[in-house]
Amino acid sequence: MFADISLSSLALSCDGMPGMDKMKAVPADGTLRHLEHFSGHKDLVLVDKNGTPTGWIPFQKLADVLLSEWKKISAYYETLLECIDDAVTVVNGEGHIAGWNPGAEKLYQYEERKAEDRPITYFFKEDSLVLMSVLKDGTKVKRKYNQPAEDVHVLINARPIILGGRIIGGISLERNISDIVKLNEELSSTTAYIQHLESKLENGKEAGPFHKIKGRSPALRSAIKLSEKVAGTDASVLITGESGVGKELFAQAIHQAGSRSSYPFVAVNCGAIPAALFESELFGYERGAFTGALRGGKKGRIDAAKGGTLFLDEIGEMPLELQVKLLRVLQDKQFYRVGGNEPIPIDTRIIAATNRSLEAMIAAGRFRADLYYRLNVVAIKIPPLRERIEDIPELTQICMKSFAVKYRKPVPRLDPEVMVRFMQNPWPGNIRELRNTVERLIILAEGDVITKDLLPDGLFEGSESRQTKREADIRPASIQEATEKEKIRRALQITFGNKSAAARMLGISRVTFYNRMRKYFPDEGKHFSGEK
Repeated sequence: MFADISLSSLALSCDGMPGMDKMKAVPADGTLRHLEHFSGHKDLVLVDKNGTPTGWIPFQKLADVLLSEWKKISAYYETLLECIDDAVTVVNGEGHIAGWNPGAEKLYQYEERKAEDRPITYFFKEDSLVLMSVLKDGTKVKRKYNQPAEDVHVLINARPIILGGRIIGGISLERNISDIVKLNEELSSTTAYIQHLESKLENGKEAGPFHKIKGRSPALRSAIKLSEKVAGTDASVLITGESGVGKELFAQAIHQAGSRSSYPFVAVNCGAIPAALFESELFGYERGAFTGALRGGKKGRIDAAKGGTLFLDEIGEMPLELQVKLLRVLQDKQFYRVGGNEPIPIDTRIIAATNRSLEAMIAAGRFRADLYYRLNVVAIKIPPLRERIEDIPELTQICMKSFAVKYRKPVPRLDPEVMVRFMQNPWPGNIRELRNTVERLIILAEGDVITKDLLPDGLFEGSESRQTKREADIRPASIQEATEKEKIRRALQITFGNKSAAARMLGISRVTFYNRMRKYFPDEGKHFSGEK
């Protein structure tokens, strides 16, 4: 962290040097860090590999330099502690508090002057202290959930301080997640109550087409609202979103909410059908169209969806040569079976979906722009799970209830740390991954509480940093700002307007949070100073 000082830079010339028998010899190419403990107030003589003196350092000069460097490092240390919003605790080898920053004072309600030099066990029970186990075992702890005091929940990073192969102390950094834990408890109980009310309502009336889509986040509700508007038309719809977000669920709901609900909903996964068979699968074929064809020919998926909806999932995987034929079908409202000469009119609504950027594929020449504009009359973007973390408690409870019934088990409750990790995980597989994870937990659970020990190894390690890096790598600055603005808005919604809790959830200081509020919400920012 700090540049080491070479001994040669401190040395005086050999002129006027005392006798070597009264001095301590050290290598001329050494540094302050290489000096070992020595007794007495002896001056240092620097010698080369042959033992020839090259200079000397008076003991008083060495002491002055060491004192100056200690003061400099101490100033850096004190400033660093003050700059960190999270609680930082430093203990010596005996477990006595050697450092306690303002974040720790605020979190644990003890002033540093009253805490310093006291055993850390004076303030906390030893069995609840991760830092004490770090001192004893020399282990490193990263993002470990801990509850050091009543109503205080933290994620802790802790490391032993090692000097000369010996543990001389330890440092812990604790991020307050009490608001998230309490919010999870409130949401869990509220979700259970809402589900109870919904079940009573659904018993009295038929559920709506979109009832299977669970969640109340603004991003999801916006997608549902747009879907409800377009459902009453025959316009082509392009649903975009990452794998596992529920694109087919939206397509089915749009079909069920429209005038074609009494006719078939036919789904085609464009990525699962070999290119050689795609045309016959989509359009069908006439008798004798090719070797091995069925004697009476075969209807294609478009034919099967007559009067209803054809859902083309993963449309980006459709072969380029077939894109031309699909475009002609959409333009002419008719198609030909393979080996056939008679045009067949179509009366089918088209809904397409993709997890890829069709615009990028168009630029690369792998998707036709004219087909894209035909399909993209109305575009509906389904948000990934990491952009609707406020829905995770509800979705988790729903999945737990569903799998508990499936495996004939009582519905367990989640340990707070599990839900905290759920809400921090980026979920690259989205709801599909969440469901699989919950199913695993229900299968493995033996008691009435699901603890972190049941979580898949490595599933959540470093997830936050990986997600931050991935977003920074792929998004230009303007999009990053838009995303940051949306994150602030969602954090405020999740914490019911509590700005301190929102700042902690985003991992930034309150000052930084207010500055960003003023930047993105200037009309409101002037009212924020002094708010909680």
